[in-house]
Amino acid sequence: MQKSAFHRSQTLVYRNGFALPRRPTVGIGQDPLLSEKLIQQQISELSSETPYITHGSYQEQGLVEDFIPAYVALDKKVLRFYAYFEEDILFSPTEQHRVCPVVIYYYLEDDSMCIFEPRVENSGIPQGERIKRQRLPRNEQGEPYLWKNLNIGMDLEVYGVKYHITQCDAFTKEFMESEGIVLNDPEPMPVDPYGQSRKSTLPSHTTTSSFDQMQQFIDMDRKVLRFFALLDDADALFADTRPVTIQFYLGDNTVEIREVHEANSGRDPFPILMHRQKLPKKFKAAPQNFPSCVLEVSKAEVEEYYTPKDFQTGQTMKLQGRRFLLYDCDGFTKEYYQKNHPDIQMKPSEVPNKTSLVQLRKKEVPPYNGFGSLEDSLQNCLYLIPEPPKKNVLKMLENNNKVLCYSARMESQNPDDDGRLFILSYSLANDMISIYEKPTRNSGIIAGKFLKDTRIPKPGSTVENPEFYSPADFAIGATLQVFGRRFVLTDADQYVLNYLESNAGQIPHQTLLSIHQKLGVRTENNQPHDQNGDDVAEPSS
Repeated sequence: MQKSAFHRSQTLVYRNGFALPRRPTVGIGQDPLLSEKLIQQQISELSSETPYITHGSYQEQGLVEDFIPAYVALDKKVLRFYAYFEEDILFSPTEQHRVCPVVIYYYLEDDSMCIFEPRVENSGIPQGERIKRQRLPRNEQGEPYLWKNLNIGMDLEVYGVKYHITQCDAFTKEFMESEGIVLNDPEPMPVDPYGQSRKSTLPSHTTTSSFDQMQQFIDMDRKVLRFFALLDDADALFADTRPVTIQFYLGDNTVEIREVHEANSGRDPFPILMHRQKLPKKFKAAPQNFPSCVLEVSKAEVEEYYTPKDFQTGQTMKLQGRRFLLYDCDGFTKEYYQKNHPDIQMKPSEVPNKTSLVQLRKKEVPPYNGFGSLEDSLQNCLYLIPEPPKKNVLKMLENNNKVLCYSARMESQNPDDDGRLFILSYSLANDMISIYEKPTRNSGIIAGKFLKDTRIPKPGSTVENPEFYSPADFAIGATLQVFGRRFVLTDADQYVLNYLESNAGQIPHQTLLSIHQKLGVRTENNQPHDQNGDDVAEPSS
């Protein structure tokens, strides 16, 4: 009652530049908490005051429940119905229609619906969500389907497709009955004829085997036959033998080959040469159109596999295209053969030496392909980086600038080659032959160099032992075959005769006699001539 100022007073006061809380001024004989007492008294009066306008009794007003919106009360509450639709199949002689089951979800939160078709593995049909979540119209006016319009046994027509509802889940049945809707009896889902035909297997009969593989595994598990052998790599580029261990597992008749690593052998320590597998011994006869190159061999292509009867010490076996010499076995292997196969003698044999087992063979040189000279082509087979062939330097120095010249004509079936004259030059320094064609008037053939300096091999010579033409083969009238062309020697100069007479021990008598007969007529007349009939000076000795 004594309060006169009802404004909101300041709570801070500034003193010496600092903000400090304001302290209320208290007069003499005045209580500082009087205003607070009045405020508490007013609050208590207001809380105990009874309203003048009420609806119902005071007790009933305290029992009013709080308002809960529908999207909160019906959140995550979904009705689920099971249905199916029939799909017509055109242009198929085996089926006319298919029965496709679907699941219809009704969301009570916003009255939306979703239709989902369960996926079938390897069906080849696009399945999954048929209609995404939305409000589905039930008539032309666009009114949506409500949960009141759904029931078992009815046809739900959506976008031209009729879905027949057959049953629902337990929550849907409980919700519909709580709302006063009586559901019809559930109907069975019809059988899809196409799916039923896929499940049915073709009639087949399998003859039971008298051999029990399970019993073999139980009796022979972890029992291994071990043979000591040598791998024969005589066919390899660098022929060698390697010690290996062949292990035969009696549990499943598989074979494993392990390589024995030797110290300072220069090989990487790879323990497994062939992983554990069944080794085929005999294959079935395959048709002609069957591909011979396969990655894996199946059981349908194998007629017989290797068994313990096929292994015996002292014999050479061919496994996976490689030869193995079995020379010994361990004690368990000997006991197994004495007990189960007494007719097979497992006696150890002497280990042969590597030199006796592997015979070093001579490298085979491929045939000459016609490119380049024989010496140059051979260097590509002998070295990775070809080196120039070695030359006889002493012979080159002694016979420097010494050339034997012969006259020749071409022997050919072509009439245009008649009358073509050539000069064949043989260099004594490097045994190379060059051919020069002489110009002929009105022949239409360009004269000049016909063949550069080349060593010409004889017909029938091999790459390993090539035979080249030499002065001993150049007799007057002899035929030379030069890279598919044939030349007949018709004449020689006086220097050729002098050289052959000085080396008569290396020249055949027939060759020397033919040149004597050709040049002897001219020497008797003391008037040597060239091929065109012109006088030539006789070379000094």
